[in-house]
Amino acid sequence: MKLNSKGQVTIPAALRARHGLHEGDEVDEVDVVEEGGALRIVRVSGAETRGQRLVRHMRGRGGAKQTSGMSTDELMELLRGE
Repeated sequence: MKLNSKGQVTIPAALRARHGLHEGDEVDEVDVVEEGGALRIVRVSGAETRGQRLVRHMRGRGGAKQTSGMSTDELMELLRGE
């Protein structure tokens, strides 16, 4: 591995896949700690998974018109264009 001018290293693809790290993951999901003279990259406990972030981001975006609080009949009318 090489350390670039910004202090960044590339984690090998196999290790990223094995530990569920993905491009775009937020920096607060992992931490670098010094332990016994070595640096360790550790996942922060309690951090949202990529899927949880996606669900949170997409929640409430099912369509241009909000349907929460609508009855089944109202939804059916909306879907059928009645």
